[in-house]
Amino acid sequence: MKQEYSLVSSQLRPFVKWAGGKRQLLPIISSHIPAKFERYFEPFLGGGAVFFSLVSQRNDVKWLLSDLNSDLVLSYTTIRDKVDDLIAALEQHSSAYFKDPNSYYYSVRERSTRGRIEKVSRLIFLNRTCFNGLYRVNSKGKFNVPLGRYVNPNIVNRENLLAVSEALRSRDISIKCQDFEEALKIPACGDFVYLDPPYQPVSDTSNFTSYTNDSFGYEDQERLFYRFKALDKKGVKILMSNSKSPAIIELFKEFSDGMVEINANRSINSVSQKRTGHAELLIMNYGIRQSR
Repeated sequence: MKQEYSLVSSQLRPFVKWAGGKRQLLPIISSHIPAKFERYFEPFLGGGAVFFSLVSQRNDVKWLLSDLNSDLVLSYTTIRDKVDDLIAALEQHSSAYFKDPNSYYYSVRERSTRGRIEKVSRLIFLNRTCFNGLYRVNSKGKFNVPLGRYVNPNIVNRENLLAVSEALRSRDISIKCQDFEEALKIPACGDFVYLDPPYQPVSDTSNFTSYTNDSFGYEDQERLFYRFKALDKKGVKILMSNSKSPAIIELFKEFSDGMVEINANRSINSVSQKRTGHAELLIMNYGIRQSR
């Protein structure tokens, strides 16, 4: 069944644009999140749109976040621990960028980084100025996205960075760099898990899995399915986003009663006409246990 949604704004927003980001889908995703849970797990954190939408509303939850992208995890912990230094570095990037966008962008893209602040400010700067905010690395792990066409990109976004830093410091939040299987050994009955893995391609031409320099293939989707089943048996509530691909529908067919089809626009495509009308799935295990 298809459901409609509208865009919403949140006090806390992702500090990076991320392939498959869920900000535009927050209304429909939020409508399926359990009313109560003791711990929240998100092992494919990415831009964290769902987490940010929840953390400001719930004070009594322990948040366990993780991602396999070490640079992204470093960004979260740096914003938490050293946000003032990071903002200062981003302001320097912004000043230099607006003097000569093309030359400065490619010089930063090719530059090697050493310190924590330099590394994270480079990631955020490139993310804010590159084409479509696409995070992509080549086989050598090197960022290779071209410059985007922006008139006035918001490189610093100081207010949101400060708000994110405050949220990360004031809540019971753990952020780790690890594979999802390791993260999902912990949840128990009473916990809630939101899964947003790299999507299974719906066709041979739509394959995009380069969130890290390792691909996320069908074998990984199978690993995720078996972990989904194991958590279900433990009484953990699970909500997953994925593509409406025949492979995913078949793999999760025993949870078909918990599948909800939604439509989403995807700005990641280089062809603007192909950014609309993509069908996705929400797959959940709660509310269907007695029917199996």
